[in-house]
Amino acid sequence: MGLYINTGKDGFSRARKSEYIDKSELIAFINDTLFTERSFTCVTRCRRFGKSMAARMLCAYYDHSCDSRSLFEDLQIAKAPSYEEHLNQYPVIYLDLSDFVSKFHDDDVVGILEKKIRTEILEVYPNVEVKESDDLMDCLVRIVEKTGQHFVFIIDEWDAICREFKPGTQAMDRYVEWLRRMFKGMNASRVFAGVYMTGILPVKKYNTQSALNNFQEYSMVDPGGLAGFFGFTKEEVRALAQKYGMDYDELEKWYDGYQIGDVKSLFNPNSVIQAVTRRKCKSYWARTAAYDTVSTYISMNFKGLKDDIIRMLAGGRSLVDPAGFQNDLSVIEDRDDALTVLVHLGYLSFDWNKEECYIPNREVTGEMVRAVKSTNWMNVVDTLEQSRHLLQATLDGDEEAVARGIDIAHDENTSILSYNDENSLSCVLSIAYIYARNDYVIHRELASGKGFADLVLIPRKNVDSPALVIELKYNKDADSAIDQIKRKRYTSKVAQHTDNLILVGINYNRDTKQHECHIERMKNN
Repeated sequence: MGLYINTGKDGFSRARKSEYIDKSELIAFINDTLFTERSFTCVTRCRRFGKSMAARMLCAYYDHSCDSRSLFEDLQIAKAPSYEEHLNQYPVIYLDLSDFVSKFHDDDVVGILEKKIRTEILEVYPNVEVKESDDLMDCLVRIVEKTGQHFVFIIDEWDAICREFKPGTQAMDRYVEWLRRMFKGMNASRVFAGVYMTGILPVKKYNTQSALNNFQEYSMVDPGGLAGFFGFTKEEVRALAQKYGMDYDELEKWYDGYQIGDVKSLFNPNSVIQAVTRRKCKSYWARTAAYDTVSTYISMNFKGLKDDIIRMLAGGRSLVDPAGFQNDLSVIEDRDDALTVLVHLGYLSFDWNKEECYIPNREVTGEMVRAVKSTNWMNVVDTLEQSRHLLQATLDGDEEAVARGIDIAHDENTSILSYNDENSLSCVLSIAYIYARNDYVIHRELASGKGFADLVLIPRKNVDSPALVIELKYNKDADSAIDQIKRKRYTSKVAQHTDNLILVGINYNRDTKQHECHIERMKNN
């Protein structure tokens, strides 16, 4: 078993001995591309979404140096027509670039990489005559000509060098040249049955064109037919919850919410596995170098970006056009680029039908809040800190404290729209109550009774707190807001969840720019 060629089945064998969710149908998809014009595949996902697991699975399946049948015979791939045809049929070259770069952080990292793979391959094929001047591709061509065997090349974290070395450096330039030499020249189709790359970022663009435009790309923004292989589905998580005696609703609150392509509900796989095996829901977000750059991106002085982040922290969405992003973490030119990076890193989810992005779940909300706290957005940080006090004041019925809290939130966040705009206050209220997202599902403009309640907070399952129904008024009074809640029966839909209710009426005076608040407790009959 080698370091780079014929690495065997051990990596996937360990996965099968752990808690494993069957994503083996990816193999059938890749099988259908072998020896075709679509045989070069790049699948990019955010961290903790199973990239390395998929790469190890493909290695174990294709590697002709081992017998991995026992690892796959009970999985979905075993039912595929192509299963037997390609099982353990190819010499496999496997490269984990993140591991390689961490070991050889050198400007000549590509030269080292080329030399090590070439040396090992020639040890495996000692009877193939090569010239001293032959590079890796030359050697592979000679091997294929002599043996008739075609290779499968799998690269995990293909973009590790792109993330570690800046554009224009020797390492980056040589890496791009090496990729083109290996995978874009005329010999690539002669040598490789298929190539599979995975990473965080799609292939870098040069003048709007991909550096490797012969690759079929499947990303967090445009997953094509591979969306189902990106995360855990509701059904898969329900099964795990039942197996481990966990509360599914709690898992959903923490880790659901990713929309990838047409699949509208995907869970963070790593966090779900951590939660069920540890039997505790919390943030299992891994702190990485990519995480350290998030606060840099969101604090960039692009027009509208700050308001977008605030809006999404409040549970809203923001329009984004990902098409212009150059797939380069060092080239962020506008708010669309910044938001697109956050999608690729997993901090935002992307609805490609509406071209909107949003924060998917409680785990990511907490990480985004931490990122905001590390910026110079002190007014936003203060609002987030004050949110906990505002919720407690509401539950305590402290009308003056609630009015003061909303005054402060309104003053500090009015750039979202305009100060005297009704939607502005509604959005600011969502921000002001952001702390409540821990224990409540927050609805803006909830259809209920004979109209739409401005803001409704419904306690999550197993949370022993009252629901809040909040109504806004302008240049009237807070009592009329309470009256409207009762008259239009806004509480009727909340009754499906709890009969413990707090009604909150808020009035905003456009002249004084002050708020008043009236709070009533009631039992829903």
